[in-house]
Formats: sequence, C-alpha cells, structure tokens
Amino acid sequence: MIFNKETAKKTAEVLLQVNAIKLSPKEPFTWASGWKSPIYCDNRIILSYPIIRNYVRENIAKQIEELYGKPDVIAGVATGAIGIGILVAEYLDLPFIYVRPEAKGHGRKNQIEGFIESGQSVVVVEDLISTGKSSLNAVKALKEANITVKGMVAIFTYGFNVASENFQKEGVTLNTLSNYENLLEQALDTKYISEKELKTLSEWNSNPSEWNAI
Repeated sequence: MIFNKETAKKTAEVLLQVNAIKLSPKEPFTWASGWKSPIYCDNRIILSYPIIRNYVRENIAKQIEELYGKPDVIAGVATGAIGIGILVAEYLDLPFIYVRPEAKGHGRKNQIEGFIESGQSVVVVEDLISTGKSSLNAVKALKEANITVKGMVAIFTYGFNVASENFQKEGVTLNTLSNYENLLEQALDTKYISEKELKTLSEWNSNPSEWNAI
C-alpha cells in the first residue's frame, strides 16, 4: 500500500536519479531467478548519497510513526535493509536488530542479530519487495521468537500480485514509499521512457515470469 502519492512520486524520482533503479526495456536484465526483466533495483546505492538517504530515512520513519506508533525495536532484513534500517532506528531513537535469511551455522547460531526481548514489538524495514518471500521469512523468524510484528515498511515494491497474496496470507501489513506504478508515471513524466517503452514495462509487470523482450 502507498501511504502518500507525493512521496511515492518523489521517491521514484530520486531512485531513478542515482540509478538505484534502472529501466532498460530494450536490453533486459537477468535476475538470479532466471527471469528476464526490463528493470533492476538496488536501493543500497542510496546510502552513498546523504541527501537522498536522509529523505528515505525520514519518510520511512514518518510512515512508521503515523501507521504504527513507535515500536520497541526496528528490525532490518539482511542484507539489503541493514543500512537503511539502522538509519531509521537512529532517527527514531530506537534499538536496532536485523534478521538473517537463516541461522548461522557457527558461533551462537543466531538468525536474529542484536538484543530484543520476548514480547517486544518491531516494525520491519525492507529495501525492496519482489515476491515477498525473503521478507516474510524474516517475519516468521521474529514471530517464532515471540516478537510482535506490527507491520513492514519498504522503500519500493514491484507490485506483483503474488507478493500481495503472500502478505495477505501471512496477515502482515506492508506499506511502501513507492511502487512500480508510480515509478512508471514518474519515468514517463520526465521522459525517461517513451510511451512504447511504457507499454513494454507494463506488460512485464503483469506476467514477469513468462515475459520475453522480443
């Protein structure tokens, strides 16, 4: 769910500006899953731009406070959301933890890193939502540790139907600063893409696993 339309367009603008998101309908990328995609997103790039990372940090923090109130702890999803999660926690003056994809095979064998007590509440910070699988894996680990997950706030989502279904199935509320729809609007408004490329990008989003650039 998008919390604020103006923020969604502005977030899309800054992500395109620093190439955190790249759109390439003519020469698609190949994701780790094997999917061909006209978009590639790496929001960790914003950490290198103080003005932009502060904008993202403050808007995520604002969403958290307005939607959920202050939780006891901010939780980031490893590894992409550790950086922005720490910034949000610092801004809200809250403790920070992060959740690994799986427990370590050595040492204390933690999946949740940092100090949190049973019964405390968290809001999970994520950088990017595709299918939602890895994000919800982090939520599962927190719940198994008897942590109350108030919801999740992410920088960007591709807006896949499967992600919405996965979050609904698990009963987890997701809000994002921006999404694919607002990204395309912003890219078209600024002539980053043409009307023809818009059509290609929209077709991909409706069926990403079967999409072919040809």
